Amino acid sequence: MGRLSVTLCGIRLDNPIIPASGTFGYGYEFAELYDINVLGTFSFKGTTREPRFGNPTPRIAEAPSGMLNAVGLQNPGVEKVISEELPKLRNCFRKPVMANVSGFSVEEYVSVCEKLDKEEQVGWLEVNISCPNVHGGGMSFGTDPHAAAAVTRAVKAVTHKPVIMKLTPNVTDITAIARACEDGGADGISLINTMLAMRIDLKTRRPILKNTTGGLSGPAVFPVALRMVYQVSQAVQVPVIGLGGVSSAEDVLEMMLAGATAVEIGAANLTEPMICRDIIENLPAVMDRYGIENLNDCIGGAWK
Repeated sequence: MGRLSVTLCGIRLDNPIIPASGTFGYGYEFAELYDINVLGTFSFKGTTREPRFGNPTPRIAEAPSGMLNAVGLQNPGVEKVISEELPKLRNCFRKPVMANVSGFSVEEYVSVCEKLDKEEQVGWLEVNISCPNVHGGGMSFGTDPHAAAAVTRAVKAVTHKPVIMKLTPNVTDITAIARACEDGGADGISLINTMLAMRIDLKTRRPILKNTTGGLSGPAVFPVALRMVYQVSQAVQVPVIGLGGVSSAEDVLEMMLAGATAVEIGAANLTEPMICRDIIENLPAVMDRYGIENLNDCIGGAWK
């Protein structure tokens, strides 16, 4: 194992860098820019049972040190992901991939996870109970410990691959949700998803986003994400994936010191498509600068 290698839920990664769901498509688009096999893995676009067009436009807005999105889980549905997207992905990515799953009911989460669990290239199921941009699903499951545990238990009952529950920061006590997922059988926790936010157009005096609110991502949320990773990694025994505003190798080290085993990079992919590759290339030099020989040595180092 190299000095960048980590193990996530029993699966070895060459490095901890994972492009986050919704910012990397199904991988093959980025494969036209660089060899995406340099990544640890990536989390593909959030998948639901039925195709979704997403929310009406405008659904993107700028914000200081970040952006708001209210895309609303636009995707072709799980059947087309399996029949069309994954075969194209196999042509350019030879590692296990993380399947991101969203739903509007426990039954939908179960149905989609059961189908994707059978796909050979899927290594992990990242179950999104944290999307703030849909009504009647997503975040409504992630703000209540009992609902979060119910989704976790139901998904674990029909799957064999590691299940990672993706949590929302829009709660009072993030550790209560994380513990509930762990009690429900989760193999890992990823956090944070976007923070509920909005912008108003001064000319029209109306919200910029057609959905009124959206999810804030980018560097503005990094300190909040870091704090929550620090708290959750001490509250559970399963591995934690840290994400939220990460945009440099230094940010990756902070996340890992806070307790993350792996680190997802989201909004930065949209403004700098080569960012994940560049961070992987920069990590050894930054580790040397701070006297870190192996990344595993610094996981949770800020509190252990």
